[in-house]
Amino acid sequence: MIPDSIAVVGPTASGKTRRAVEIAKHFGGEIISADSRQVYKGMSIGTGKDLIEYGDIPFHLIDIMPAGSKYNLHNYLRDFRAAYRDVLQRGKMPVICGGSGMYVENALKGVIMPEVPENRELRDRLKDKSLPELIEHLKTIKTLHNTTDVDTRQRAIRAIEIQTYYINHPEEAVLTKPSDAIPLNALVIGIDIPREERRNRITERLIARINEGMIDEVKTLLDSNISPEDLIYYGLEYKYVTLYLIGKLSLDSMITELETAIHQFAKRQMTWFRGMQKRATNIHWLPYDLSESDFIRQVKYLYDNYTY
Repeated sequence: MIPDSIAVVGPTASGKTRRAVEIAKHFGGEIISADSRQVYKGMSIGTGKDLIEYGDIPFHLIDIMPAGSKYNLHNYLRDFRAAYRDVLQRGKMPVICGGSGMYVENALKGVIMPEVPENRELRDRLKDKSLPELIEHLKTIKTLHNTTDVDTRQRAIRAIEIQTYYINHPEEAVLTKPSDAIPLNALVIGIDIPREERRNRITERLIARINEGMIDEVKTLLDSNISPEDLIYYGLEYKYVTLYLIGKLSLDSMITELETAIHQFAKRQMTWFRGMQKRATNIHWLPYDLSESDFIRQVKYLYDNYTY
């Protein structure tokens, strides 16, 4: 069988965007982002959109939401399906690119999620609990492969709210099970980068982003009446730079703590991707430092010899 699409996954700083662009150029494709934060407008440096890398390659699901709003897996899967169908219908190859493992995996498995309304009574009961307490509570009602996407209290409360809804509405919950979904016919490429090289790249990239104006970017968001709490919700760069700007961290502490958090995030990403493989997603890992011609040659071989 010939794949309908190609997905490019890997940890932060592995060079996913560049590789996705190379694939899109070779296969006549358009990129569909699978990044949980690149959907927000005005959040470019901190999320590493690197839009200049796309050149004339069309891309989707980037800059589609105002900063300060909330975007979740349900929203993503809805928007992903629309973008995926649109690209295919125009005779182009969807090239899915991103490091948000939960988004990528559920999109690839064809999962459909119902709209889950706010449960104010439940939120009131949970509002005084700490993040560790919330995670422990969540573990009692669902299996957690890791805590990548419940790294703030708001996210953990929302996860509990969603799972509680599924428990109370089993007829809708069945739609969310990969075993009952129709997976995409997608070739999945992983960008394999050694741990030390990944760490070096993260450090270098963080310094570069600060020099490019990442702190000013966050200040502009705060000045546009987006609350510190909303920016902290987005985690990583927006969390720590906001804490610095509101006087909760010194500049040196902000940089040190943010760098540590990004390293931890990359580690959690790899844990998720390994979990995807255990859950029957076949990821073909290719070295990060291949030349463009060698990379495309190997992708073409995998594409031509694809097994569904």
